[in-house]
Amino acid sequence: MTLKKMIIINSVITFLLCFLTHFVYDFLPNQILAIFFPVNESIWEHMKMLYTTILLYGFIEYFILKKLRIPNNNFLLTLFLKAIISIPIYLIMFLPIFYNFGEIMIVSFILLFITILIVNIMGYKLLNCNPIKYQRPLAIIFIIIVYIIMTILTFKAPRTDLFFDSDKEKYGINDYLIKD
Repeated sequence: MTLKKMIIINSVITFLLCFLTHFVYDFLPNQILAIFFPVNESIWEHMKMLYTTILLYGFIEYFILKKLRIPNNNFLLTLFLKAIISIPIYLIMFLPIFYNFGEIMIVSFILLFITILIVNIMGYKLLNCNPIKYQRPLAIIFIIIVYIIMTILTFKAPRTDLFFDSDKEKYGINDYLIKD
């Protein structure tokens, strides 16, 4: 399998996996899953979905790379970088459109796929770099730190546009736990 073909296949699978992870919390609402999956329709919660989906697919991707004997130096650090960099890439493309034209679902999906494609291309370039010392423990620490931040921002969402669920006119998860 060529690298180009693998990047496209991985991008399509990650993109499709986003649709599944979007609804995990809806099907199994609990505070543990709220850390990893969207609890509302805010822009922020969709970024959490993107981050988590890239990490989830990365574990599958690891075994695919091993089986195909594709170099995977710095895999865990690359996976973290793909996941974290996907957030600003998506927001840079999405927010100007959103603020000027509102939510256009097809545009959101196209931008999501483009974001995933960009980080997958970047990721394969990083996998071929020389091994970085301590990349695994560093990546694990960074992933944990990001999830701590995401947990705080889910349970104590700032009152800004990024965290606002316009469907229910609420912020974060705590607004949902409080009865109206």
